[in-house]
Amino acid sequence: MNFSKILHRFTVTPSLPRELAGLQRIAYNLWWSWEPDAIELFTRLDPELWRETRHNPVEMLGILQQTTLEGLKSDEGFISHLAMVDDKLTEYLTAKTWFDKLHKGEKNLKVAYFSMEFGLHESLPIYSGGLGILAGDHLKSASDLGLPLVGVGLLYRQGYFRQYLNIEGWQQEFYPENDFYNLPLHLERSADGAPLSFELDLAGNRVKAHIWRAQVGRIPLFLLDTNLEENSPEDRNITTRLYGGDQDMRIRQEILLAIGGVRALHLMGIDPNVCHMNEGHAAFLALERTSILMEDRKLKFSEAREAVKAGTVFTTHTPVEAGIDHFPSDLIEKYMGRYYRSLGLSREEFLGLGRQNPKNPHETFCMAVLALKLTGHANGVSQLHGEVSRKMWKNIWPDLPEEHLPLTSITNGVHNKSWLSREMARLLIRYLGTRWLEDPTDAGVWRRVSRIPDGELWRTHKHGREHLVDYARKRLKEQLCQVGATAKEIAVADEVLDPDILTIGFARRFATYKRGTLLLHDTERLARIVNDSLRPVQIVFAGKAHPADHQGKELIRQIVRLSHQERFRHRIVFLEDYDMSVARHLVQGVDVWLNTPLRPLEASGTSGMKVAFNGGLNMSVLDGWWCEGYRGNNGWAIGRGEVYDDLDYQNEVESRAIYDLLEKEIVPLFYDRGSDGIPRGWVTCVKASLQSLCPTFSTDRMVQQYAENFYLPAYEQWQKLNRKESLLARDLAQWKEKIQRLWHQVRIDEVEAELTQEIMAGTKIPVTARIFLGEIPLQEIAADVYFGVLDSRGAIVGGEIVPLEPVSEIDDGSHSFRGELDCRFCGRHGFMLRVMPRHHELGTVYEPKLVLWG
Repeated sequence: MNFSKILHRFTVTPSLPRELAGLQRIAYNLWWSWEPDAIELFTRLDPELWRETRHNPVEMLGILQQTTLEGLKSDEGFISHLAMVDDKLTEYLTAKTWFDKLHKGEKNLKVAYFSMEFGLHESLPIYSGGLGILAGDHLKSASDLGLPLVGVGLLYRQGYFRQYLNIEGWQQEFYPENDFYNLPLHLERSADGAPLSFELDLAGNRVKAHIWRAQVGRIPLFLLDTNLEENSPEDRNITTRLYGGDQDMRIRQEILLAIGGVRALHLMGIDPNVCHMNEGHAAFLALERTSILMEDRKLKFSEAREAVKAGTVFTTHTPVEAGIDHFPSDLIEKYMGRYYRSLGLSREEFLGLGRQNPKNPHETFCMAVLALKLTGHANGVSQLHGEVSRKMWKNIWPDLPEEHLPLTSITNGVHNKSWLSREMARLLIRYLGTRWLEDPTDAGVWRRVSRIPDGELWRTHKHGREHLVDYARKRLKEQLCQVGATAKEIAVADEVLDPDILTIGFARRFATYKRGTLLLHDTERLARIVNDSLRPVQIVFAGKAHPADHQGKELIRQIVRLSHQERFRHRIVFLEDYDMSVARHLVQGVDVWLNTPLRPLEASGTSGMKVAFNGGLNMSVLDGWWCEGYRGNNGWAIGRGEVYDDLDYQNEVESRAIYDLLEKEIVPLFYDRGSDGIPRGWVTCVKASLQSLCPTFSTDRMVQQYAENFYLPAYEQWQKLNRKESLLARDLAQWKEKIQRLWHQVRIDEVEAELTQEIMAGTKIPVTARIFLGEIPLQEIAADVYFGVLDSRGAIVGGEIVPLEPVSEIDDGSHSFRGELDCRFCGRHGFMLRVMPRHHELGTVYEPKLVLWG
């Protein structure tokens, strides 16, 4: 007889006594991860189990014996602690927020934030590095500020790889499975209890996905999962690994994130009016929103595109085009062919959306280009990165000067409550009050750092260093045990590092441009520095190389091999499996954070900001955020922002600069102690760092900027274009078609300015122009002058736009325009006339090829 095997599934959850029910409520809201009292509550349950579960309260509650839980009912101290944390969570979720107070009229704003990865906590390993940590901190600050925002991402079964090092120091990877039922996740279900699901067409395959929710304070994060029995093994793998697989896998993940993400929100009754793409991975979402509008309101693609563009925000994090996803046209055809045809687009029209030059058939399809062409608001993640991005993508807007390209910058920040040590937080509360917790952007509050006694600030940071040394020794012993080291080698781990000496930290992704071994350039000189008998130095390294990056792995191996040499054995340590837990110990304990990227390849960087909040100092190349953060008295700059052609020469120069800074400035300042053992000069520098960096480099400031500069203006534009069945969007698309048809008729016949060879500063120069408009009405033309100082090549630098007003119509159909140039600065100047279309309701509108320069 044949019996088929049927597997019946069910989920077992902890059976908590009524008195402990609050534990489950707290465990399932990641708010606990930045609330010290909540962390302490879970630690009290079982400190060792808390560590073994990677600080995962859901898993820990599932493991704890029922007798233990029953016993806690009679522990009055614990019950009181639980009640206090439970009340704190209730108060947090119901309190009036920044957004309630300042923007109470915008309750209809609904933002959806899409990212390929989210770094919320080490117990939810669906992140790889900076992009994910930034996304996680964005959600946490959005929650603190009360923004009406939801997150959308993918739920990876294996996430990013875990790292261990073999005895030779080579990185090895392993991929443990994430057990979703033992993570702070809820499977979204319909009213009848069935899991909510939707389908996607991927190259003719019907792929089904479920939706999980992680609650991040007030913010729901929805995570998509294709690991379902109904799907083929190939489709189940879409959500197996973050950044795993080839281009074919990557495009399927991006379609799931973007198109699937919009459908998932729609299924749950969430229809955002503003969508924020965190990097180009999510660019396809603009097409799905366009498709929905076309279907709902019977719009053409060009009409729906205008409406969607208004409500779309794009943040790029990559300063090199090689770091952006590019797909060949055959792969685009395979996965998006049927889709773009449903939008009424031809193959060339669609491929053109992903090319800087739409007519260049040799250009691959670039996701950042697609995002830039379909977004109303775009930004880089530091001021320097904004400049780099405008240079990178200037060909998308060939008619505009670089500084006027629609690509600005909002500098990254960090969620200080997630990264601040408990000791440092207590110290700040003692002398600054709690205002900095409610509004970390208030510079006036941070000025009170000067009130903190030098001795207290020094001792508080010293405790962080002691914790780091203790943690590093434990981690190193575990590492050595795993690779079968001898008992003698393991015993040495108890003696590495010293809690009393200057500690440098270097931890990040081991991409070659970050130059993880620059500090090791001259090992003889380094050995003298770290082993100085009176003023020694120690260095803690951590970081992962991408599994396919063999050069990055070689850098790690070099550091590990060097740390095994007798002269460095007690002074250099490499901590494996860099994650958020390792990062917290490092940023809370190091005295100096070293950052050595090749300028301008670090878009922003945020780890150094976390160090600043904890009383550490930064030593960095002037790249990314440090260009804005460095003040001369709050840390150290390696070089002056030079860019070299010869990499070997650059490494030589900048490694020497590091050694010079250490020997001549950093080490003497750290060890120059008063009679009480306190380095007054060092503490003065730490205070300057806290005062100058903390109010600026928080995600509260960053998210407020996104809200006020992007989300609210995007919402207003979305409302304007979509009211009355998208009437204005239809009008705008039709008007653009008309202008494109007639633009060839426009010409500049004459420009006159009352110029002499030399003009006194403060003089106003009248400018007149005669412009032939053809069939375009006068009110649909904007004429202005681009005016400014000339550089050595005769190009205008940082020019301003001076509008010209129409004054009269001339017989032949031309119009006369007039304005004044205000010569406020001395030097060589120049100006150019510019003519652009002007919409009756939206003002001046830029479209490629619809700009006439005279």
